[in-house]
This record gives sequence, structure tokens and C-alpha cells, in this order.
Amino acid sequence: MKWFLLAGNAPLVIAKGGFSGIFPDSSSAAYSLALMTSVSDVMVWCDVQLTKDGVGICVSDLKLDNCTNIASYLPNKSNAYLVNGVSTKGWFSVDFTLKDLQNLYLIQPIFSRTNKFDGNLFSILTVEDVATQIKPPGLWLNIQHDAFFSQHNLSMRSYVLSASRRVIISYISSPEVGFLRSIAARFKGTKTKLVFRFLGAQDTEPSSNQTYSSLLKNLTFIKTFASGILVPKSYIWPVNVGQYLLPHTSVVSDAHKEGLEIFASDFANDASFSYNYSYNPVSEYLSFVDSGDFSVDGVLSDFPITASEAIDCFSHVSNKSTEQAMPKVVSHNGASGMFPGCTDLAYMQAVEDGADYIDCSVQMTQDGVPVCLSSINLIDGTTVAQSTFSSLSVSIPEIQKNPGIFSFNLTWKDIQTLKPAISNPSFDYQLVRNPAYRNAGSFVSLADFLTFALSKPLAGVLINIEHAAYLAEKQGLGITDAVLDVLSKSGYKNQTTQEVIIQSTNKAVLTKFKKQSGYKLMYMVDENIRSATNSSIEDIKSFADSVAVSKESIFPDNQLFLTGVTNVVPRLHSFNLSVYAYLFRNEFVSQAWDFFSDPIVEINSYVMGAEIDGVITDFPGTAVAYKKNQCLNLGSNTPPYMSPVQPGSLMQVITTPFLPPAEAPYPVLTEEDVSEPPLPPVTKIAPSSPGGSAVAPSPPKSNAHQGKVVGFLSLLSMILASLLLF
Repeated sequence: MKWFLLAGNAPLVIAKGGFSGIFPDSSSAAYSLALMTSVSDVMVWCDVQLTKDGVGICVSDLKLDNCTNIASYLPNKSNAYLVNGVSTKGWFSVDFTLKDLQNLYLIQPIFSRTNKFDGNLFSILTVEDVATQIKPPGLWLNIQHDAFFSQHNLSMRSYVLSASRRVIISYISSPEVGFLRSIAARFKGTKTKLVFRFLGAQDTEPSSNQTYSSLLKNLTFIKTFASGILVPKSYIWPVNVGQYLLPHTSVVSDAHKEGLEIFASDFANDASFSYNYSYNPVSEYLSFVDSGDFSVDGVLSDFPITASEAIDCFSHVSNKSTEQAMPKVVSHNGASGMFPGCTDLAYMQAVEDGADYIDCSVQMTQDGVPVCLSSINLIDGTTVAQSTFSSLSVSIPEIQKNPGIFSFNLTWKDIQTLKPAISNPSFDYQLVRNPAYRNAGSFVSLADFLTFALSKPLAGVLINIEHAAYLAEKQGLGITDAVLDVLSKSGYKNQTTQEVIIQSTNKAVLTKFKKQSGYKLMYMVDENIRSATNSSIEDIKSFADSVAVSKESIFPDNQLFLTGVTNVVPRLHSFNLSVYAYLFRNEFVSQAWDFFSDPIVEINSYVMGAEIDGVITDFPGTAVAYKKNQCLNLGSNTPPYMSPVQPGSLMQVITTPFLPPAEAPYPVLTEEDVSEPPLPPVTKIAPSSPGGSAVAPSPPKSNAHQGKVVGFLSLLSMILASLLLF
């Protein structure tokens, strides 16, 4: 395996404050979890602050009130000091001895991350504590404010030199030229490496009064006192104002030409991404370590598990690499994480990504054309609300609670005048998908979809059918007959190269297809369940080959903390039913905390831990890439970052006052939940108007019928319990 590095076998993983994406930065839990889940040579990072009595402590911020409970513990002890020339108010370590701080505890400083571990009372660790109690493979000290400590008659130089005689320090970084030059001679010829840290390009380095962008142009000078540089990732892959990648710079090759190692910072799975990465953090890491043109020598990350898997499992994997895992990848409205769902672009992307099956959610138009649309309500996936058809909004309680503009209100010609709209399921968190293509692509009919699919190297297609009874009885539209007719005319009826899977939450739909075709049938359970009775599974087995269940039906959660694992998958498997899980998304807010804001960790836990047979996903490219990673099928040699998580491990670590309120367990699926009456006959409906133009139907009557793992975290709680004794 070839790396474009200055030295070493693979890029270094540097765990910033340990696993600070989950636990409070620089806490014993964060450091321990980093060691448990990362590559064997992971480097742990400590931001060093000095106390009044000159002790070096690992705290992520110069202001202690940003990362500890000091403001409530010592409310009247704040101060205002100049920090790099700026008056700053807060609680500073220079005002307290180590003894003063011994009763404080670390808290999560980033509000978007869980605060459930703030009650664990993780105490502040000294540098020596980290070295002797955590015992990391390597220790990286970051000295951010030497000039500030000097103003308070504290010598960071003296402390670092003294500490280096007591503990082994692998790297020392600082954004201050003066500090690194002051210690360079003492570390020359030792195994400790000095790294100059670049801050914002227009920020001023305090000891030279030059901007960091100016210093970047003089790497020869940097080489005189450092063996490497640490730069924000934007120095290497800049982005434009729209958060799309610009061409990479030459900073990596420039550093290597000077004989400097180069490390990249600011990696976090829950931070802002360039849209080029589609919210997959592994993709971002690969652009820095396996771009084909260069590799950085290491990455600084709040989520070292993801950096570890990217480097060790996904680097040097090509599109032609053999798949190491067998779960089927089924698109959800095509690659709807990248393009508006059910459009030609979404389907083309899903095929390019390598999906096994592409899907069409069939909706019926007013003139009886079956088309692929993400929802029967056009407001969900089109610009109909901003069109001349906005007045067609009606309430149909049989379909949904809120008013909508439904596909059967418009003709196929009408729908083709609309623009697609990309879905943004995490919009409440200000996470949007691929805005440059938010209205891109064209809608396709079912016939067009099948013609396209037959021309591609797919395992098959999945066709979802819902609301069949309502369409037949209230709108005079036979969706099942329409789908069968199009399938027959498309050539799928007589071909054997691609499978056709009919999916529905309605037994009657699948029963009809079982009687009239040889297609595969997938029953979709549209509620979270914790188990299923024998009679319900036997009923499903009578009309379906596979079952789609929600992710929560396998790993239930409470406020995004997994509470355990159900027996749903083994129960269905015992009846020889394949199990598909839905819905996988890359956005970190869609994943339980146990999956570390990493879509690969989530997929792996369902595939290797729960042993599902397939994933249904908005981002098929992520699932396909997972299947090709090099850390699968290694048996006892499987690295910890590619082992399934153990559901409930993080919940066990939360102290009682911080536990989320208990929730009622999900119901058990019964035969009554599955059983449904046959589909009604298609009612003949008089034409709405002479030219076939769209007319809003009359509101329905109010009494209308209402349709209806073994993983690496198992030891975490014990480890944390022991750490609390320090």
C-alpha cells in the first residue's frame, strides 16, 4: 500500500482531547474511548494550560468556563485579561492552583453534542495523569497561549522541558514561533517532534507580528525550528461561499519539498462539510489521505474512530475492488441524498454509486399514468406549492392529517411542468442537501424508469405501492393493474436478468401480485416494533419473501441513545424471510449517539451486528463503499473501528440524574396488524372536466375509513467506573 507521505507507513490519527466528539474534551472517558476505537498507534492530544502554581493541565480552552463547571462552582472568581491583545472575560487557570480546581468537572463545550455525560464528574487531568493513567501510544501537547502565560509570570517553556523529563512526549505543537524557537535546541536530536500550528490565514502570529498566510510562504524559515506543520483543512481543500470544494492547493507538496511533515486539523463528524462529501466524513478524510495526488501525514479529529477506518479500511480501495460484505443496497427514491428524489439524475447517480436495486415509489396521475414520485403529496418533492396549482390543496384524512396537493389531482403533463425539489429531512438542524442541485433533474414515469433500469447492470428494481384501496375506491384509479400492465409491456415479465421486488405496507397489494405474477414481494412494517408473534410472521410468509423494518425496530433508542437490541431480525430469519432495514441517511443527526455520528459505523453495526440482509438508503454510494472496505471478514483480527457497537453501552455510562425519561416499549407485531381486507374494485369516476385539466376533488366525508450484537463498547462502563476512581 503506497502512501504519499514524508515518512511513516500510514497517516497518523491524532485524537483531539481523546474522543471529544462524544465525551467531554480531555476527560478520562474521552481518552479511553479513543484508545479503544482507534488505530493502535493513535496519538492523543492535550491542550496544555498552566495553573497558578505552574502545573500543566489538559483543558481544551484557555477560558475554563467554556469547558468546566467553574462558573457555577466559583461564581465570583472571573477576571478580564488581554489575550493576544483582546480583552477577554472569563475564568482562567492562571488564577487557580491545581488544588483549587480539584473539585471541578469537565463538561461538553459544544452545544450540538450530547451533554448527558456532564454528570459523570470527569475531573481535570494533568499531563502526567494522561501519560501514566491513560498510557496512550503517543502524547501530543499543544501549547496555544505561551505569550499569555508569560504575561502572568508562568513559563510554558520551563514546564514543557520539565515534563519531558518525566513523561514521553511525541509531538509538541504551537501557533507561536517564539515558543517553538525557544525550545528547538533542547529537543534537537530527541524523538520529540516540534510542529508549527497555523491558525486562520489572516490571523496574526504574536511573536513575529506576521499573518499566518505570510508565514505559509516561508516554509524554509519554519523548517529551522520545526519538523512539521499543522494547518486547518481549508488550507489544503478550500471551499467557495457555497461550501463546494475548490481545487486543492499545493501546500502539502510544498511542505514535503521542504522536508516538513504536514498535518490537517478541524475534522469532526458533526461539523460543516463541503457538499461534495454528501455528509459522509469518511469521504472527506479520503480526500486528504488518499486523493491520488498527495497524502497528509496525519489528521487531527474529534472522532478518531472515523479517521482510523478511513485510513486503514477505505484507503486504496477502487471502484473495481471486490465487495467484502453481502447486504443488498436498495436506493430510496434513487440517490435522494444528492439529487431530488425519483428524478432521472437521482436514478443515474444510484446506478453510478453501485446500488443493487433502484426503487420507484409509484403514484397515479389524474389521467391514470403511473409515475415515480417520492410522495403522493406533491408538496413533498416538487415545487407545486409555488405553482399555479397551489389552489388545489385539499384535506384527505385517509392519506394524511395535513392538507396536500396530490398526484391524482394533476395530469402527467401538469406534473411535468413542475420542478423537482430535493428533500431536506434535517432542515431543522440547518443541514441541507446539495443546494446547487436542489431543483435539478426531470420526473420519470414508471415506464421510463423500467426502460432505464433494464439498460443498467442492476440486480433489480423495487417498486413501492401505497394507498391502493383509496385510489381504487375514491379516485377510480387501479394502481396495481397499472403497474402490472407497465411491467408486462416493459419486458420485465419475460426477462430473468433482473429481479422485480414489489414493496408495500398493504397485505392486499402483495397478495394480488402473488396471485398474478412471479415477482418478489417485500412487506414493509410501517411502525416500530420490538418483536412479532408466530402467527403474524406466518401470515407475512404466506404472501411475502422479505420484510422491511425500521432501524429502530432492530436497535430501539431513547433520545438517540440505543437501549438494546430486539429479536425482530432473528425471528424473521427463523421463518426464512430476508430482512431489510430503513432508512439510512448520512446526516449525523439521523444516527444514534452510539454510532459516533458516522454512517459507516451505523451500517456496519446493522450488517455485522444485527445481520440484516439489506439496507434501504438515501445515500447508496455510502453503503456500497462500506461493502468494499478492507476490514471486513477478518474474524478475530477485525479492528475495533470495524466492529459492531454494542447497543446500550453508552446508556449504561450516563449517571442517573442525566438519564432520559423511560419510554414505553414498542409494540409486538400481531396477526391483526398484518391482516387486511382485499382491495376494493376500481370505482368508475366521471371525467373531472372536458380537456382533462386538473380539478381539485371534493373534500372527503369526515367519517371516511381511516387506513392504518457483540461490539467493542462492552467494557466501556467498567473502564469508566475505574477511571472515576482516579
